[in-house]
Amino acid sequence: MTYDHELTLVKQTFVSDEIGNQIPVETEITVLCGIKSVARNEFYSAATTGIKPSIVFIIHGYEYNGQQIVEFEGVRYRVIRTYATSFEELELTCERVAADG
Repeated sequence: MTYDHELTLVKQTFVSDEIGNQIPVETEITVLCGIKSVARNEFYSAATTGIKPSIVFIIHGYEYNGQQIVEFEGVRYRVIRTYATSFEELELTCERVAADG
């Protein structure tokens, strides 16, 4: 697997403002990744539950810290499944996040 692309892992935490509103704060880390297509079986199985996997990113497992949002080429994705393919590689199966209007 070659890591020819950049992927931004986005971690969200929440802080309270002066009146108690929860405000999201994002921390971003850029890593190198490989890309592969979602398997046909996985795509159709997920679709029956309303999940729409659209891309799989392969990264080094030690770079991932539970982030649920990733950004690739200006598009945000939600991590719907992680899978360790080996000691070093981790697959992040993701679905595209709808634009906020």
